[in-house]
Amino acid sequence: MGKEKQMRKIIVFNNISVDGYFAGPNGEIDWFKGNKDLEYEAFTKKGASSGGTLIFGQTTYELMKGFWPTKEALKLDPDMAEVVNNSPKIVFSKSLKSVKEGPHWKNITLFSEIRPTEIIRLKMQEGKDMTILGSGMIVQQFTNFGLIDEYQLIVNRVKKLKLKLLDSKTFKNGLVWLRYQPEK
Repeated sequence: MGKEKQMRKIIVFNNISVDGYFAGPNGEIDWFKGNKDLEYEAFTKKGASSGGTLIFGQTTYELMKGFWPTKEALKLDPDMAEVVNNSPKIVFSKSLKSVKEGPHWKNITLFSEIRPTEIIRLKMQEGKDMTILGSGMIVQQFTNFGLIDEYQLIVNRVKKLKLKLLDSKTFKNGLVWLRYQPEK
């Protein structure tokens, strides 16, 4: 009996904050930078280096495109820049008519809408898993269509507020309780 072909997963990997941030007022994600942690950086690099396809909405795509191919990104984090710049990328946007590749920004496919049958076809193709980064509207639509296979959430302390994690508990129903205390 032959092996049954396993579909690629669609994984959501997102940062949220204890005070409700998912993105800033203009979609910016700088609020979760600054909590430097070598263990976390190694964890995210390991996940990113899988070589899977990255999925973005237009706002997240523009943020990524505005940073990762730059000299600053290549200098600050050359390994992650290499991964992000060269990984296959899928962008969902009703307003973008085309996407431009460059020497440090490659492998981009543009879709004007989310068609569940097309996404299932992509999941059935050979390759590594696909990861949605940021892109709250895309996550919501994929969720509504039942296309998400896994959610990975990083809960951040607030940048302006120093919090110490005192305790945590995971419940059988999937809820997670986190107990923080402001650091003085």
